[in-house]
Amino acid sequence: MRLLITGANGLLGQKLLDRLHRQPGVALIATGRGPFRLAEAYPAVPYVPLDVSDAAQVAAVLRAQQPTHVIHTAAMTQVDDCELHPDECWLHNVTAVDILARACAALGVHLTHLSTDFVFDGSHGPLAEDAAPNPISHYGRSKLAAEQAVQATPGLRWAIARTVLVYGVLRGGGRSNIVLWVRDSLRAGKPINVVSDQWRTPTLAEDLAEGCWLLARQSARGIYHLSGRELLTPYDMALQVAAHFGLDAALITRVDAGTFTQPARRPARTGFIIDKAERELGFRPHSFEEGIEIVAAQA
Repeated sequence: MRLLITGANGLLGQKLLDRLHRQPGVALIATGRGPFRLAEAYPAVPYVPLDVSDAAQVAAVLRAQQPTHVIHTAAMTQVDDCELHPDECWLHNVTAVDILARACAALGVHLTHLSTDFVFDGSHGPLAEDAAPNPISHYGRSKLAAEQAVQATPGLRWAIARTVLVYGVLRGGGRSNIVLWVRDSLRAGKPINVVSDQWRTPTLAEDLAEGCWLLARQSARGIYHLSGRELLTPYDMALQVAAHFGLDAALITRVDAGTFTQPARRPARTGFIIDKAERELGFRPHSFEEGIEIVAAQA
């Protein structure tokens, strides 16, 4: 298998490289925008600069590298930025996906595409794969349009991996996560306000990488929900972090989402039912407590 990863500098891209750089029978090709942040860690993994929104560049790179599989992790994922810059969001999250899907179809390459719980409106959850999407933000609309582009591409072998509230440690910094934010705030004696009226099934980045690998390895077809099993609010998560590190939970104030002014609406209740991924792929995510341990060991 020749496996090309887009967005190799991002959180999921890094975790895929961590997981697969020694996998027998797998030749990795890392791609991304800008220089390769993991060049020292993985000198044997070739890196190719790639702007997925450039159709000619995508076609040239795929022809040159001849992957059998692509895992597409590159996207514009900051929800408020997508709301404020809708054209840029559409370029990176929809146009680029359509370009990549068509190029993969032309060359017989299996595509695993990453999507999100934000394709749902948050009226209920947890959700199975056959739940009806109804996004309430521009980010969510862009990700649903990308899913539709993948599914509509003639001749494409595809899997769509939807996920929820991914947390993990990004090498080189630049991105925090709820575990480290709560830990570091409480260690500094800083009071924090944490939302208690949004529900998610938080996903450890290492688990998401494993799920994407399982999809690619099996050349799976269809939509799969990949997340943790536990339905938690951010407030629940913060209390678990405080308990794990023996920190003062009295510094955590329970608030509702209306406390914060944000450009983009967030779905109130999502979370995923992951029975299909467990049954068909053998997907086995860590508990949130185990995820705290893994994150803590890295930062």
